[in-house]
Amino acid sequence: MLEVIHSAGNRIDIVLNGKIDAKVMKKALDDLLKESENIEDGVMLYRIEDFQFPSLAAMAHELSRMPTLLKLMKKFKRIAVLSDKKWLKKVSELEGKFFRNLEIKAFDFKDIELAENWLQS
Repeated sequence: MLEVIHSAGNRIDIVLNGKIDAKVMKKALDDLLKESENIEDGVMLYRIEDFQFPSLAAMAHELSRMPTLLKLMKKFKRIAVLSDKKWLKKVSELEGKFFRNLEIKAFDFKDIELAENWLQS
């Protein structure tokens, strides 16, 4: 499951839980683009509850939409990633280094309040 929620104003929440196939990826990316349409200086809370590598078809679909997704990232200024997996947190923060004007910071699930406060600061 990959769920996209426009929770309020300039905030998007994403929940990743389990296996992602091409159909799930397509719907999630469509939802993300739609829900982010009017966002400026946005923030995102990305919960990675049960990470499983996406199918090859899902990754191919994401790659095919990469130019649009890269433009979309310019709408956001902060992304908080919640995960209990150390390697996912490291990769998330490393990914943030590739985007100017975008901060990505990873938190443990138990630190959700810290993540929420960081997004709003």
